[in-house]
Amino acid sequence: MNKPVYTTALEAEAAFYDALARSDLDAMMQVWSEDDEVVCIHPDGARIVGLRAVHESWRQLFAGGTRLAVSVSQRIVAGNSLLATHNVIEHVALPGDERIAPPMIATNIYASGPRGWKMIMHHASPALETQHAVTHDGPRIVH
Repeated sequence: MNKPVYTTALEAEAAFYDALARSDLDAMMQVWSEDDEVVCIHPDGARIVGLRAVHESWRQLFAGGTRLAVSVSQRIVAGNSLLATHNVIEHVALPGDERIAPPMIATNIYASGPRGWKMIMHHASPALETQHAVTHDGPRIVH
C-alpha cells in the first residue's frame, strides 16, 4: 500500500482530523512522522513520546471504533517551508448527540521532509475560557 504524500501541512491536518473522525488507526499513523521524536498529548493526558507510544495511545482511543463528528475552527498558522504550527479550536462530538461538547484547544506541529508534510506533535487541552480567549483585546499574559 502506498503511503500518501501530503504536499502541505494543511493537507496533513485534514487527513489527521479525517482519521480522528473515523477512528482509523492506519490513516492516523500515516499522518505522523516516522521519527521517534514525535510527541502527543491527549486532553488531560500525559506527554506521550515516541512513535510506538503514540501509536499505542491512538490504538487504545480507537479500540471501540466510535466514529466522531469533528470540526475545526479559528486556525492560526505560523511557520516556514520546513515547519508549520497550527493552533485550532476542536469541536468533537458523537454523531447524533445533541449536547454541545466543550471545545478543545489544539496545537499541531508539522515538519516537511522527503515524504511530504508529517505531524510531529499534537497537544490538545480542554478550552476552559474559550469565550474570553477569543474576544479579549487587551494585553495577554503568557507564561
